[in-house]
Formats: sequence, C-alpha cells, structure tokens
Amino acid sequence: MSPAHTHLIAQARLATPLGAMTAAATAAGLAGLWFDGQAHHPGPLALPVDPAQRWLQAATVALQAYFAGRPEPLAGLALDLHGTPFQRAVWRALLALPAGATATYAGIAAAAGSPAGMRAAGAAIGRNPVSVLVPCHRVLGSDGSLTGYAGGLERKRALLRHEGVALAGA
Repeated sequence: MSPAHTHLIAQARLATPLGAMTAAATAAGLAGLWFDGQAHHPGPLALPVDPAQRWLQAATVALQAYFAGRPEPLAGLALDLHGTPFQRAVWRALLALPAGATATYAGIAAAAGSPAGMRAAGAAIGRNPVSVLVPCHRVLGSDGSLTGYAGGLERKRALLRHEGVALAGA
C-alpha cells in the first residue's frame, strides 16, 4: 500500500451501471472511489474487505441514490479526502456543482481561490479520489467540449447524460 493510502481501514467492491468500482474508507469517511482501470487507480489495496463498514455502506447507498436520480446522494456520507490544500479546495468547488450543472477548469480554479491556476485545477480534478460522488465529470473545456476524465470519456458522457446535460455533438 502506498504511503498515501496508509490511513485507509477497509474496502469494498461496488457495482454500478457504468462498471465495478473499488471504495475505500478511513475511520472518518469515504476516502476513495475508483472505477476499475481508471487513471490514478491505486491498484490492489492491502485492506480488509468489509462492505458493512459504516462509510462503505453509506457509499453504496449514495451511489444507488445517484444512479436512481435522487437528490442529495451524499446525505449521510462523510468524505475524508486526502490531498494538498489546493486539491482539497478544488474538490470542495466540485462538490458545490449541482447535478445537471457544468463548469470550466477556469471556473473551478477561480472557485478554489486561484483564478490563474487552470492547469493546477485540471491536475487536481484528475486526481479526484472519489469518482462520481465528487463530480469531476461536470467539468468541461472552455468551449464546452468533453475533456479528460480518469474513468474514460464514455463514462463522463454517460454521467452527464444521466444528469440531463445536453452535450454538443452527442
């Protein structure tokens, strides 16, 4: 296990309409949620598999709520996101984006307190440890184009369509 993941205490495999995911939790909340094969996936985690662990169970409920189209999928789920202060500011800005809304990298950089930090914001978005629930898929290029997504552009497109976002050329 990498030093960045030594705080994790349990993991579970979760099924979603877009593929299997691995969830990981600390004692304080959900700390990771990755699609199989996505960029920046930590790989096998040397953690107990415990789908009944409080935050892993809450993540399952949150994903079910999200894919069922219910509002407030994060209700009852604590997040324990580990990163630099700027990464955490970017991830908080992502959490402020409601379903069906999109933002640009420049908008997220500004919301995170660094209006000129578009590239840094893009890097932080790419390192988002909690796919889907911390909605990095809602970030588009300045021209409205689909740009990188650690889980793949087809998943990004599917998530946005699920949220009712009309995509140009799609």
